[in-house]
Amino acid sequence: MPHPHRRAILAGTGGLVASTALAQTPSPAALALPRVVLQTADGPITIELAADKAPVTCANFLRYVDAKRFDGGVFYRALKLSPQPPAGLIQGGVKNDPAKAFPPIAHESTKTTGLSHKDGTVSMARYDPGTATSEFFICIGDISSLDADPSQPGDNAGFAAFGHVVEGMEAARRILAASVSATAGEGSMKGQMLDPEVAIVSARRA
Repeated sequence: MPHPHRRAILAGTGGLVASTALAQTPSPAALALPRVVLQTADGPITIELAADKAPVTCANFLRYVDAKRFDGGVFYRALKLSPQPPAGLIQGGVKNDPAKAFPPIAHESTKTTGLSHKDGTVSMARYDPGTATSEFFICIGDISSLDADPSQPGDNAGFAAFGHVVEGMEAARRILAASVSATAGEGSMKGQMLDPEVAIVSARRA
């Protein structure tokens, strides 16, 4: 059976994505391991993108950054897996706003990229593989159960990790520890929705 954390996250990360997968071609500039600074209401978070290992996913993320579509976005979900030490994930983006979301991208499996969902890993939220658009999450603690695992039944493709936090994990932990609504959210996401949400003021290349 799938890991319980995996089941909970699989059920909740894809509620805000489209269903048609369209691959995007990464730009050559994406191969320079760019960094992006998310200015949030709880402090800055700097992400280094693994463009050499996950070029399609990184090109997609940079497309949102360069178009300034994350500006005014939010972190809206905090999945708390363990209080001590704090572990879980925070999810944010544009909530698949049709005015801001680009078409979905091809899924880059961790089996292909060699990346893993460790402390500080940044990864794409999705429903089915190939449906990721604008929503992403940051891991707090080791959640390697989110890696692709062909030995598992059902949806075993995992999530598309594409970078890691190099500065600002304290801000990510503050967001994880923030209050959540007891009633907001559907299905497995109930009790995980931040109240209030944490603003993404801007997202820029470092």
